[in-house]
Amino acid sequence: MFESLIGLVAIIALFVIISRQQTRIGLIERELGALRSLVLSGAVPRAAEASEQAAIDSKPADVDSARAAADMAAPAVSEPAPAQAPPALEPVAVTSEAVSGPWGAGEPKAAQPTEPTAAAKAPGKPDIETALGTRWAVWVGGIALALGGLFLIRYTIEAGIFGPGVRLTMAAVLGLVLVAGGEFIRRTGFRVPVQGAAGAYIPAILTAAGAFILFGTVYAAHGIYGFIGPALAFTLLGAIGIATITAALVHGQALAGIGLVGAMVTPVLIASQAPNPWALFGYLAIVLAATGVIARVRDWKLLMAAAFFGTGVWTILYMTDAPGANLSAILFIDAVTLAVLALVWLGGHRDETAGAFDWPSIVPGLFVAFSALGLSVDPAFTAAGYALPGAAILAAMVAVALYRPLALPLLYAAGLATVLIYLGIIPPTSIASDFSAGALGIDGLPVATSNALTLRIGIALGLVFIGVGLWAARRFAASSGPRSASWAAWGVIVPLVILLALWFTFGNLDRDFVYAAVAALLVVVFAAGGEWIARAEEPPLRGGMAVSFVLGGAAVAGLLMLHMAFGSGWTTILLGAAAVVPALATRWRSYPVLGWISVGAVIAVLGRVAFDPTIVGAEFLSTTPVFNWLLPGYGVPALAFGFAAWQLARTTNGRPRLAMEAAAALFALLTLAMLVRHAMHGGVIDTGAMTLAEQAIYTLIAIGAGAILVAIDMRSPSSVLRYGSMAAGVVSVAFIVIRHFVVLNPLLSDESTGRIPVFNLLFLAYLLPAVAAGGLALYSRDKRPKWYAQMLALVAALLAFAYATLSVRRLFKGEFIGLWSGLGQLETYTYSALWLVIGVALLTAGVWLKSQVLRIASAALIAVAVLKVFLFDMSELEGVLRALSFIGLGAVLIGIGLFYQRLLTRAAKENG
Repeated sequence: MFESLIGLVAIIALFVIISRQQTRIGLIERELGALRSLVLSGAVPRAAEASEQAAIDSKPADVDSARAAADMAAPAVSEPAPAQAPPALEPVAVTSEAVSGPWGAGEPKAAQPTEPTAAAKAPGKPDIETALGTRWAVWVGGIALALGGLFLIRYTIEAGIFGPGVRLTMAAVLGLVLVAGGEFIRRTGFRVPVQGAAGAYIPAILTAAGAFILFGTVYAAHGIYGFIGPALAFTLLGAIGIATITAALVHGQALAGIGLVGAMVTPVLIASQAPNPWALFGYLAIVLAATGVIARVRDWKLLMAAAFFGTGVWTILYMTDAPGANLSAILFIDAVTLAVLALVWLGGHRDETAGAFDWPSIVPGLFVAFSALGLSVDPAFTAAGYALPGAAILAAMVAVALYRPLALPLLYAAGLATVLIYLGIIPPTSIASDFSAGALGIDGLPVATSNALTLRIGIALGLVFIGVGLWAARRFAASSGPRSASWAAWGVIVPLVILLALWFTFGNLDRDFVYAAVAALLVVVFAAGGEWIARAEEPPLRGGMAVSFVLGGAAVAGLLMLHMAFGSGWTTILLGAAAVVPALATRWRSYPVLGWISVGAVIAVLGRVAFDPTIVGAEFLSTTPVFNWLLPGYGVPALAFGFAAWQLARTTNGRPRLAMEAAAALFALLTLAMLVRHAMHGGVIDTGAMTLAEQAIYTLIAIGAGAILVAIDMRSPSSVLRYGSMAAGVVSVAFIVIRHFVVLNPLLSDESTGRIPVFNLLFLAYLLPAVAAGGLALYSRDKRPKWYAQMLALVAALLAFAYATLSVRRLFKGEFIGLWSGLGQLETYTYSALWLVIGVALLTAGVWLKSQVLRIASAALIAVAVLKVFLFDMSELEGVLRALSFIGLGAVLIGIGLFYQRLLTRAAKENG
């Protein structure tokens, strides 16, 4: 008790000292004002001004404050300044009254001189001593005062000096004295004397400590001693909280935060036997409105967001008692939240072009949308028919977002909540929200009841988002691109999700012409809406993000229409053909999105053929070769993609054109490959192991595709065609090396090569690919990189070698040429002779074609033959065959040597 009295005496002494210091500061202000007037009038020379500055610098205390006060208190000069006066000495506008509070430094100031004077020299950074003396001392002192009040009450309780009533009275008096002291110091003209010490604003610290003590006193009077009832305690705590928030107008945002926390915690501190939701939400509405007004006046975004957060938390906590929740109370607090946001926080003359959105609006958007989601999906609420009020809340959020453009987060929140609601009615999997359980989860059951009311609400919300979204997108098309794009995006996303959900829930998934007609109507509306928005752009018909979203929505609606109206086969064919439409539209409009819509059609068709490669289902696919659903299912998209690429090359000529060229080439290859697979497996394309004959056809298709792409690229240059042709060549080489030479080689697999002597499996798998690869290597010599042509030439030589070798094997072994059947002497000699002949042929072709690769291959093959003769034939052959093997080898080698000598002699003569 004695220590507390000492504290009170110290506070009173501090007030007296501050009052006396204010008198001294006033005298200094008047003196500086007089000197400043003399300087501005030109009566005092520069030397005197320097002396004045030195005198000011020599004062021991409150230097910066005195300078600022002198600038504000200087009277206007009555007589004009001489013409010779420098610009730095022009008079400065004088403020009539000093504003109290820590925000005074942040208010707009009058124009400053262009050249800094000595009196306006910026102070240095505060050191540790300044920080300890100005900020930490004040903060710790404020906390000490608040705790001191509570310790005073605790001490009197433990010592039994006073009764409960006296103790509470003393605590209340202490709290009021601190509040009054803070107000007294503020009214006597207190200013923060040191730069950077605004957070140590003493009046605010004292007021916060007093409010803290008053909160504790009222709560103790109710919760500990029972002196006052719940109604009076609730009223007093709320009044203290609102009064503290109001006092923040002159004491700063930190005090408002303390008052807001106290006001939001009050309902928790006061327990009632018969809780009244109207009393709770009426109180929260008053707190929210008062906070909104104060936050709007001072532009305190964090305070406003905190008020919305506290109100939203109370709303959600109340809704957890779902069966007993009062719908009217929920709608009331949601309406108040939206009203405070639209009419108070975002009201007045707030600049709506400052940014795309106001970030405190995110908080009410989330909580109000969450309450609407709960009313629409919670079983207890939906059973009571609360889905319609939930939809009304979502519509109100859209209306507020339209009325206040800065409240754009409300549009995102309302759109997301609507999407979640209608995705939840889809029977197979849905998001479940059970407020009575207090958690979100997935249970595999529909969230909302699928009834006629759900259908009607979905139609209404879809119309709201379409109409408002397109209108707002056009409204902001010229002024704010991101805002326009946001409205356009949600204007198409929500209706499309609702349509999809209603079709899955109420429609016929096989074929439903009613929903297909609705989707077709959306295609028309979105296409017309995109054009309508584009005409409002600046410059017109630019095709910005808003137009892209709307036209993209039209494309998705068209995709849904095809799935709803047609079967599997026709859907794939028409989807591929639909890629032509946006490509043709580029003849009249240069919107960037049109080409990408064609690319989207490619992605959709790829998704369909990946899901069902048979186009119509395996059970409905005919076994007739070539003329079946595979031909139009893959061929029509290939032709459509090729035409779209051709059209885009003549209009936009961007990346979509390259993607369409790649898609056309891919589907052309897929068409041939699928028809081959179908024909070789009796109409079944998804079962059975691949044979060498089938692989040979795929290899020929890849080589042919590479040649076709090279030819097209030469007529219409394109990076896709260039790299695509080389990719086809590399893939074909990989097929040959892996499948032809190793995995499916009949020498290793013992697969039947056929009974026909020449036109058999070896002819198809080795000779034809050798000719094709050699032809492609020759055709691409000057059109593709050197390594590419050399790779194909080498593979062609290896294929020819493999064909000749395996044909000799078949000549001796018949239809099955497996390696495990052994080797005969004549067969062994034939291989040596054959390899030498092939080596000579390769050498001749290399010289004629001037191909170093073929000459190197010839040398390698002859080297293999030499090794075979010396290592294998010498031990395995006998008699005449052994002699002939060595004689033939020697003759060939001598002939090659003679050939090279003559070749070099001729070259030397030509050079000489």
